[in-house]
Amino acid sequence: MHSIIGHSKIGHSKFGTSVALALLLAACNTQPAEQTAGSNASEAAQPAQWSDRTSKQLRDAIAARADHGLDHLPFAASGSDNAALTKQALDFAGALARGATDPAKLYEVYTVPRPDPDLRAGLAAALRADDISGWLNGLAPTDANYKRLSAAYRKLSRQPDGPAPAIAGTGEAIEPNAVDPRIPAIARELVVLDYLPAEGAQGDRYTPAMVAAVRTMQADYGMKPDGLIGNEALAILNMSDLDRARAIAIAMERVRWLDRNPPATRIDVNLAAARLTYWRDGKIVDSRKVVVGEPDTETPQLGSPIFRLVANPTWTVPRSIQKKELASKGAGYLRANNMAWKDGWIVQQPGPKNSLGLVKFDMQNEHAIYLHDTPAKAMFNMVQRQRSHGCVRVEDALGFAEMLARDEGVLDEWHKARATGKETFVKLPRQIPVRMLYHTVLFDEAGEPIVRNDPYGWDDRIGSALGFKAGKALRVKSDAADVGP
Repeated sequence: MHSIIGHSKIGHSKFGTSVALALLLAACNTQPAEQTAGSNASEAAQPAQWSDRTSKQLRDAIAARADHGLDHLPFAASGSDNAALTKQALDFAGALARGATDPAKLYEVYTVPRPDPDLRAGLAAALRADDISGWLNGLAPTDANYKRLSAAYRKLSRQPDGPAPAIAGTGEAIEPNAVDPRIPAIARELVVLDYLPAEGAQGDRYTPAMVAAVRTMQADYGMKPDGLIGNEALAILNMSDLDRARAIAIAMERVRWLDRNPPATRIDVNLAAARLTYWRDGKIVDSRKVVVGEPDTETPQLGSPIFRLVANPTWTVPRSIQKKELASKGAGYLRANNMAWKDGWIVQQPGPKNSLGLVKFDMQNEHAIYLHDTPAKAMFNMVQRQRSHGCVRVEDALGFAEMLARDEGVLDEWHKARATGKETFVKLPRQIPVRMLYHTVLFDEAGEPIVRNDPYGWDDRIGSALGFKAGKALRVKSDAADVGP
């Protein structure tokens, strides 16, 4: 799989997913819509005058809205006069430029920067130029992967209503070593979901490697891990063309939410895939696994910068974890884990047992969300890594901190801070923006959209707002294994 920009191959993930997490995280480097609006404020303030030509251009653009997965929304005009056409144009332009939905209303928390073009000025300029088509075409993302999503959606939308599942059920479970014509399709889905290496998808026999993959998947979703492919397992693996079309329309909407010109140096975290991408000067330089919030304590979609590295951090246990996880623990547990009461709070001192590990990446937000190390390294070997209480645990966090410190010119200060063995802060000379995003569609190496699972069940609210019927949203089992943040 590859990033939405370029074809860099970095990391060590199965079948090339190391860079795929950047899919839909980058947004394209198109010019902001307001730059097409004209610069003369007095001209922009003139009443917009519609002609037969521009009215037809607007009608044609709305008729082709399936190109953006918006064909389940009407965008109907309440009349044919100047005011009605203007409102219709602004509604449709807003959907292209910023999304047809408002993520801040769909989610309790959404602070990722969004586009904010001056659509009224843009419309006025387009009407003066007699070119509504050109203006509208410049509002939506124009990068290659958005176009691939569009093409895939149009292809799926041409299928008959209510298409049959790709993997039909027969009423009998597929047992280990059985030969079944559905096995190749099942193996492909196991590869897509990261449960099976690509080389394991061969032939039509239910191999031991596939059995192990199915057992892991069953455990992740709270099923009995017996390795039998019955109706429950098929419900996870099976996705109809209708499900795929809905997921791709949602993916396009999420991309439209994003700033077309994100910071060239930044960190993007895909919560759905539990992967991190580090961009430096517009290029992907690192990609690694993370552990994010479990379904009952989801990591919110934030735009929040890292402003300092913390060596040998202490951890002040939040009240929620203190009450839920530690209320029944005695003094012996606290001593064994290097914890003590301080000013009415439980504080864990620096050391190898500290739940933040050996480094914390301090971020500026009111939700106490940050990146950090962890002593629970085994969690990075899980396929479904939605396992924390909300913060983001980084694979080889010390190596990542070393990379950031070197790139920001504070490597010596970082080494000295680590050597103290005490909590020590190293301020970065410039803040590094972080975007916590949620994307369930990636691309394979051939550039085809791949629909992944929806661990938080967050696709449904967007799909409903876009006019789709509810799809399946199978959630991972909620069972965080430790008391860490």
